[in-house]
Amino acid sequence: MAEIQLGVIEARFADMIWEREPVTSSELVKLAAEAFSWKRTTTHTVLKRLCDKGLFENNKGTVTCLISRPQFHSMQSRKFVEDAFDGSLPAFVAAFVRDRALTAEEAAEIRAMIDQAEER
Repeated sequence: MAEIQLGVIEARFADMIWEREPVTSSELVKLAAEAFSWKRTTTHTVLKRLCDKGLFENNKGTVTCLISRPQFHSMQSRKFVEDAFDGSLPAFVAAFVRDRALTAEEAAEIRAMIDQAEER
C-alpha cells in the first residue's frame, strides 16, 4: 500500500472521523466549524483530500473508513522503523529502551506480543 502522509490538521480531522464513523458529511461540517472554525467548503476540500489518499470513502454523504486508525498507525510505525532503523525492529526497540527501564507490565505486554507474532 502506498505511503499516506497527513499534516497535523489533516490528522486531527481524520481522528474526528475515526471517532464517529460512519458519520455524515454535514455532521463533519458542523464539527469542523466548531473545532477548527472551518467553512463548509474547507471541510469538503480536506475530506476529499483524505478520501483521495485512500483513508476514507464518502458515499452519498456518509463517510466511512477504508483504513482503520489502528491500521493507519501500524502503517506509519512500519514506515518509521523502515526509514529510521533500516527496517530493524530490534534496533528500534534498543533505541527506545536505551535510556529508560521497562516496567514489569510493559515487559509482560511486549513478551505477549512477541509470543502472538511467533504463533502466526
